Amino acid sequence: MTSTPDLATLTGDYTVDPAHTTIGFTARHAMVTNVKGKFLDFTGTLHLDGADPSRSTATLDVTMDSIDTGSADRDGHLKSSDFFNTGEYPTMTFRSTKAESLGGDDYRITGDLSILGTTKPLTIDLEFNGAAKDPFGNERVGFEGKAEIKRSEWGLTWNAALETGGVLVSDKIKLNFDISAIRQA
Repeated sequence: MTSTPDLATLTGDYTVDPAHTTIGFTARHAMVTNVKGKFLDFTGTLHLDGADPSRSTATLDVTMDSIDTGSADRDGHLKSSDFFNTGEYPTMTFRSTKAESLGGDDYRITGDLSILGTTKPLTIDLEFNGAAKDPFGNERVGFEGKAEIKRSEWGLTWNAALETGGVLVSDKIKLNFDISAIRQA
């Protein structure tokens, strides 16, 4: 049963549940379609302060070799030095620096996103989806979030020109997060 308790009762430390969380992205391909992907291996933590959301924090560590776009060839190219160079840069990280309530169930978290050894700020808009105790006795919270980045700002510049104009891979990447986290004892 889902309920929305008083946010102050949610204060505590949580671990992101990878079995019920999606860290995904969408890129425009060949100027005509979207390619979606996700990362399958990651860890994350949340510290929620329901009384003062500005004191909440989040971390995320993503194993870049776990990229999955549904195409082994494309995934192999994304792992190569043309893109993520996972041999040299195996992890992408996010460390929050600011959290704020936007009113209602809407929040914004800002932090440092590190890809390819480059760290830049990233702002993620989040919607609180609720809190519940699951059938196994775990206290869970859920958030859904989105952000956009220009991949070139992190050194992800590989591309190919199209005969008809434009490029093979968009610079703008849409990030999406469906997060389920379990309260720690």
